[in-house]
Amino acid sequence: MPETPARRVVLTGASGLIGSALTESLRADGVEVTSLVRHEPRGPHDVQWLQDSTPLDPDVLAGADAVVCLNGASIGRFPWTPSYKSTLLWSRITPTRTLATAIRALGSDVPALVNASATGFYGSQPGAVLTEASGRGKGFLVDVCVDWEAAARAAGDHARVALLRTAPIVHEKGVLKPLLLLTKLGASGPIGRGTQVWPWITLDDEVRAIRHVIDSDVDGPVNLTGPTRATANDLGFALARRMNRPYVLRAPVWGMKLALGKDATDALLTSDADVRPRVLEDNGFAFTHRTIEDAVASAVPAPDED
Repeated sequence: MPETPARRVVLTGASGLIGSALTESLRADGVEVTSLVRHEPRGPHDVQWLQDSTPLDPDVLAGADAVVCLNGASIGRFPWTPSYKSTLLWSRITPTRTLATAIRALGSDVPALVNASATGFYGSQPGAVLTEASGRGKGFLVDVCVDWEAAARAAGDHARVALLRTAPIVHEKGVLKPLLLLTKLGASGPIGRGTQVWPWITLDDEVRAIRHVIDSDVDGPVNLTGPTRATANDLGFALARRMNRPYVLRAPVWGMKLALGKDATDALLTSDADVRPRVLEDNGFAFTHRTIEDAVASAVPAPDED
């Protein structure tokens, strides 16, 4: 169960969708946030890092309640060329490994490491109900997640390490971004068969769940995904209804593979993974948005609200 709320958090990836929302939420409650940034520091709470192979000074992390690592190049950029695959891996493993090394150097009095991962860990496992106890899947993104989590666990035996297996975010800058224009134009419809189960979570619940993990004693894998099952069609229909548009034009799998590549199509669009947030629910977390319809309604204004 949650303990005393954090008073200082070190955060990486603070400029991203999740990181910026998490920073705003923490600071609104008086939590001091130190941001590790690649650019020149823009304020007293920014610390520059990863400019070269110089290790991170462990003193930057000393005294923090938690270090939250959200780094990672976008998986929504296509195609996944061999070069971009290397970027996807490097942008996750290198920051995580750097933080784990600095945390381990602090000895026994260390902050928790709350490190990003993804529901992509499970790959495609049709028909299975997947919890934190389930095994890994197969595929490029699965391999990335496995290596990512291994890098975080290198923080050492004294550190509490929580692995945030996050689902795609139902937000206009998240999983909805490529769907909004198609739906507005009346050109949306089933992706492949459309019955594949897609994990999902809202930005609000993502931030609340991360804060819950920071303030609790939860460690190991934590599925950050909505509590009810939804298929690709469920999401598409909910968005079309919300925007008062049709949902009829099927996107063939072969066409998606030509446009995006096989790895991206298999990992992001046709993957079937019924991922459940068992650890969160067992630890008393209450979701604000429990269904995909609630999630879409929270993220997309109805036509008469524009």
